[in-house]
Amino acid sequence: MPEKKNKIITIIGLGYVGLPLAIRAAERGYEVFGFDRDEKKINLIKKGKSPFKENFISERKELLGKITATSDAGVIKKSDIAIVCVPTPVDEKFFPILDPLISAAEIIIKNRKPGQLIVIESTINPGICEEVIMPIFQKAGLKEGKDFYIAHCPERINPGDPKWNVTNIPRVLGASSKKGLEIAKDFYESIIDAPIKLMASIKEAEACKVVENSFRDINIAFVNELAKSFDQMNINVKNVIDGAATKPFAFMAHYPGRGVGGHCIPVDPYYLIERAKESGFDHKFLRVAREINNSMPNYTVELMQDLLNGAGLAMKGTAVGVMGLSYKANVDDLRESPAIKIISELKKKGAKIVRYDPYILKLSDVKNLKTFLQKSQAIILVTNHKEFMEIDPKEFKKNKIVAIVDGMNALPAEKIKKLGIKYHGIGRK
Repeated sequence: MPEKKNKIITIIGLGYVGLPLAIRAAERGYEVFGFDRDEKKINLIKKGKSPFKENFISERKELLGKITATSDAGVIKKSDIAIVCVPTPVDEKFFPILDPLISAAEIIIKNRKPGQLIVIESTINPGICEEVIMPIFQKAGLKEGKDFYIAHCPERINPGDPKWNVTNIPRVLGASSKKGLEIAKDFYESIIDAPIKLMASIKEAEACKVVENSFRDINIAFVNELAKSFDQMNINVKNVIDGAATKPFAFMAHYPGRGVGGHCIPVDPYYLIERAKESGFDHKFLRVAREINNSMPNYTVELMQDLLNGAGLAMKGTAVGVMGLSYKANVDDLRESPAIKIISELKKKGAKIVRYDPYILKLSDVKNLKTFLQKSQAIILVTNHKEFMEIDPKEFKKNKIVAIVDGMNALPAEKIKKLGIKYHGIGRK
């Protein structure tokens, strides 16, 4: 591990990216400040509690006490490195919203330390550091390479993953100057036990993240379209993908589902789509992939409509249980979750909705799984939480569930169908 030349760090934004990073830096001996405007979040961290559920944090809870969490931006003046981990969402027209990032840059300028390294970890489209962030500093009369250094190390985090976390995921790094790249490299090599790939430019580093997630989005869109197609041909798409995956080269298994969630895959492709438009290029492939994946929540509800029709029930007035709200298993992250669109579509069709997620009880209509099953006539599995995977299918029958749409193809289909319950997965009947 390289010698720590810079002793004091401020993490700006203590969410799913910033807080694990702050914990890791503290674990490696840095003095760490965490700046966030959310007072509730700050108070929880001060009490040694995480504002969200994440295994990496719960396993290192004692390190929360080593982070000075504050809403006072003045701590940035003490820091050798300021790392920006604020959200960069898209608006209803899918244009990137850069306000949080611009605000963070302005806060740093007001509280800067001479010679400070500023690292942007927030996901951004190629060109943002040089075309948006750098001019803000220059307008303030500051010169890169003298008054400050700027680098981009796109975040890579997989909430709920028991293996991959901020300590061991390889990273890419780009900077606007050679000196800035050296300082950033020394820092990341001191906290991450994995390779750090240095990019030729900061723009290349920005492009890496959107390419990674666009790759996943395209492949998921492909199998989602296959699911719709194979459903018409009565072919089990999951079995086909498992079969194709036996090829030891040139194939990577992706699986269909009720839609794509999280802050990365459903958002990042739009960064590239919109940035390319400015350069006169139309990413047709990416746009089509987004359209397909955006269609899956509605498709999931259509499957439920078909099952209920087959059972002689109307969607209107039927108690449809939405099993899981978060975008992925075993986390409490609601960002861009397909559950939001599924619930909206069910409401339009007049269903009586029963929501339950053991990780997001504040948004659930019931407090436990037993009550959820009792109150539901039909179920859409949205999130494959471990609690749901442990349900004995006989419990569905016992509670008179008539239809199940398996949005993750995760339930034991044959056992459910043998009980006389109507079942449909995404691309498997």
